[in-house]
Amino acid sequence: MRAFSVIAATLLASLAEASSLKPPILPLIVRNPYLSTWLQNAREEPWSKWPMFWTGDELGFGVLASVPDTNNTYPLLGRPHDSLEQSSGHYTVAFPKYKGAKYDASTTNLTYAIPAPPRLASASELEITLSFLSPITPTSTLRQSIPAAYLSIHVQGSFDVNIYVDVNGQWVSGKRDSLIEWGLTKQEADGSAKGLKTWSVKRQVEQIFTEEHDQAEWGQLHFTGPSDVRHESGTSALLRQRFARTGTLQDQVDDKFRTIMDDEPVFAFSKSFKLKNVSSASSKSVGESVLFTITHIQDPVTQYASARGLTFMKPLWSSWFLEDNTLIKFHYGDFANANSLASNYSEQLRIDAYQSGSTNYVDIVALSARQAMGATSFSGTPESPLLFLKEISSNGNSQTVDVIFPAFPFFLYTNPRWLAYLLEPLLEHQLSGQYPNKYSMHDLGAHFPNLTGHADGRDEYMPVEECGDMLIMGLALINSMSYSSDADAQSIWSTVGDDTDAVDSNERPFALTRVGEHGGISYIDDTWGGHTKGIKQAKKWLEGSYDLWKQWTGYLVEDALKPHNQLCTDDFAGWLPLQTNLALKGIIGIKAFSEIADLMDRSGDAKHYSNISETYIEKWQKYGISRDGGHAKLAYDWYGSWTTLYSLYADAVLCFHPSITNSTSSDDKRAVEGFAPGDGHAQTPLSSGKRSNGRAPITKDFIPLSVYKGQSKWYAEVMQKYGLPLDSRHLYTKSDWQFEAAAVASKKVRSEILDRVALWLNETVTDRPFTDLYNTEGDGGFPGPWFFARPVVGGHFAFLTLERACGGAAAKAFDYDD
Repeated sequence: MRAFSVIAATLLASLAEASSLKPPILPLIVRNPYLSTWLQNAREEPWSKWPMFWTGDELGFGVLASVPDTNNTYPLLGRPHDSLEQSSGHYTVAFPKYKGAKYDASTTNLTYAIPAPPRLASASELEITLSFLSPITPTSTLRQSIPAAYLSIHVQGSFDVNIYVDVNGQWVSGKRDSLIEWGLTKQEADGSAKGLKTWSVKRQVEQIFTEEHDQAEWGQLHFTGPSDVRHESGTSALLRQRFARTGTLQDQVDDKFRTIMDDEPVFAFSKSFKLKNVSSASSKSVGESVLFTITHIQDPVTQYASARGLTFMKPLWSSWFLEDNTLIKFHYGDFANANSLASNYSEQLRIDAYQSGSTNYVDIVALSARQAMGATSFSGTPESPLLFLKEISSNGNSQTVDVIFPAFPFFLYTNPRWLAYLLEPLLEHQLSGQYPNKYSMHDLGAHFPNLTGHADGRDEYMPVEECGDMLIMGLALINSMSYSSDADAQSIWSTVGDDTDAVDSNERPFALTRVGEHGGISYIDDTWGGHTKGIKQAKKWLEGSYDLWKQWTGYLVEDALKPHNQLCTDDFAGWLPLQTNLALKGIIGIKAFSEIADLMDRSGDAKHYSNISETYIEKWQKYGISRDGGHAKLAYDWYGSWTTLYSLYADAVLCFHPSITNSTSSDDKRAVEGFAPGDGHAQTPLSSGKRSNGRAPITKDFIPLSVYKGQSKWYAEVMQKYGLPLDSRHLYTKSDWQFEAAAVASKKVRSEILDRVALWLNETVTDRPFTDLYNTEGDGGFPGPWFFARPVVGGHFAFLTLERACGGAAAKAFDYDD
């Protein structure tokens, strides 16, 4: 393992040129619905407010610095300086120069400068960086499943400085009067592994599967540092004042357990950096670092109505690490590998986003990545991994289909395997007969973490929406497995790892049992799909669920062309019959199933549903497009209305544009013709007519390009200050749907939407993590429903996903000017 200081320097250098946009909130430690810490008021100094949970509730998380040569104490994060005396004779509260924040997909860096002491006039200012790493590791599901993040503190200068960090009990309960208990454990150095100190904090009486203000009332916080730091627990004001006076802590543990805000107990570490060269008058700058980790462990993570009944679900990581301390030790020592994998992802994302859009797009997807993963929690076993999702902020539903759906571009780009793990709980539950309706369920439980299903069938009523969503995501997932060369993979990270074809074994198709070493790093997933392995993997997945997919398609045949009065995913807009965009989604879902049937060699079903979808799409154009042919109406019978037709994106990403996306090779042409070559060579068997992806070629564009171009021109006409409104009823918009609409619009309109969303991000008055629902005029605030921190921002990856779809050809269809 490389030295920590070398890794730290690399981490800082990788963000040197990042971040042109200044959002109101920045992610600090974001791993799952209950380990989700954000920087409030991110356009101002980080000491202006306490960090917050995603709801906006404050969390105790404070950082101070003190300079022995001046007795100045500087707040760096939160408001720990509120505890300090303003007229002490032992220290002075001063404020550093804040040099700003930089971020990528996994990291947020906050940088400060402290002036040199007067007697060291020749010395440069001292620079301090707080670096928060919540690593996104698409090649290592195990690492992604660990509910922990890193805080590394870097100092660079020529005079001494002391650093203090504390957390409080607000991390383990949403109730300030909860009784908590704590302790300190030490792990001795073991070989190359450092000795560690860990504060552990929890509610004295945990309330399993219970929330208060969306915070978990069960689980333990573990705050870990190296063994050479000083530690102390006790009343917040006393510890902070002692640090300001002395620059250190006393290595003591307060043994008086109490409530979170009763003489507020905090759990602190301090570190002294001796940067001054005492042997000479040199003012040469020296750099040093210290690493901390924050872990929030819950076991179990959810309860889930699986095929075997209501089950307490263990965290996925526990299959590899049987003890909490073992996990904490591994995670701390794995910083170099986690940072390397995360940096690889962030850098590739930066390159792809810049080539796809602009520096604005680089920042938008970087801000969206941790938020998309921050609503999820990995569970199950290596034999049957699952990924549970909370519908954060809008209503707390579990595994909501129409929340997974807008997020799915992120998962297709990053790791399609994780999309499969999101769909599996929904499929297993419904295949077990626990849901009575013939259409797809809306969610797996009214409030996370209780995935108890809806045995009465009375979940939120979005039948066409959910059936269409599932079928579209199902085929997209199949397509992500169906590539014949690494260059054509939907996600470049799908091609990393063990490529052994073991699909014919008794294992489930998406098992994590072949995790191994790659590039000198352990716990790397095997490859996802590809070549014959991918086709077999897809077929094995569909074998047990084919009838369910067909059942949902049958429902769409009944109701998709002319949807009766119902909700769509934009449920805040209300019920509406004959919704044009909803109908299109359902029709594309029927078309998607015809492709699924073809893969499974159900030729009768494939032809039947393909014919229906083609008939429906022709009628849809007559019903849903305005009389002048210029744009889609909000509803068939709502003349003079218009809508953002974001369902077009599904048609594009599923490769239903053969004129662009399915250019055939000579082998594929032979398959289409169905004849052996008459070139004098020996006769060969007739082709089955199927391509390398296991399906017959699509030979006709499903939706004419003229529909796309008409919508694109219309979007240019109705654009507002901060983007494209959702439809003609209101001036509010959804950012996820804007990016899906923009992905299939002209180059000019796409740039316009992107730039206006970026302008909104810089100017909005919203004060929560990246909202997907906002007003396109005025101050860009919340329109009524307060949606924030939701995983649907995964839809911001729509450009990137489309550009890698269909072997890299999908986006070419939309490379046009209005």
